[in-house]
Amino acid sequence: MAVTPWTLLDTAAVPGGEGNLRLMRRGSEFSIMAGATSLMNSRMSGSEEALASLSWERIAHKKKPHMLIGGLGMGFTLRAAEAILPADARITVAELVPAVVAWARGPMAEVFGDSLADPRLTIVEADVGSLLNTPGRYDAILLDVDNGPEGLTRDANDVLYTSRGLRRAYTALTSGGVLAVWSSHPSDPFTKRLASAGFAVEEVKVRARGAKGGERHHIWLGRKP
Repeated sequence: MAVTPWTLLDTAAVPGGEGNLRLMRRGSEFSIMAGATSLMNSRMSGSEEALASLSWERIAHKKKPHMLIGGLGMGFTLRAAEAILPADARITVAELVPAVVAWARGPMAEVFGDSLADPRLTIVEADVGSLLNTPGRYDAILLDVDNGPEGLTRDANDVLYTSRGLRRAYTALTSGGVLAVWSSHPSDPFTKRLASAGFAVEEVKVRARGAKGGERHHIWLGRKP
């Protein structure tokens, strides 16, 4: 049986001169790659969706919740958030690479559907770290940036996971808010940094394909008292 080859649809430079992203397609399957690393794949959405649902479970008592999502990717976390957040919620998505937003509106429009037209949504083409300067602004901050604290393909992302970056996220949350961090692998040092920054830490293992299985991914949930 012949295997359908991957086709390169587009290449985009990461701002700051830190490499390129490649948008690949094979039949109905899409992949966004950095070098030889697949950052996301359209057939593996379970853990990204869990990032939204697990966060919402912990802030469902909030009125007019404001959720910040770091990284648009293929929109799995965004669409999961739109499906469960109330009508008066606000969702801000920070995406560093403008081409990723263009891909969502163009080649991957079939994957995104009408999610980008949601009136609750604001997309900001910027580093998510630049949106953490206002105290008490968000009820939930979801970071699906790179491959997690120890899977970096962009050096500048490291700042998000340092003690200083975590303290900034802590300050940007409302009381009772939650910081949720997706990762391809667990990290004991990161767990300790979260706790040192003041968060009450939970760790959850989730399947890449949700109920269909797949490899295990890791989500940290840090709650601000």
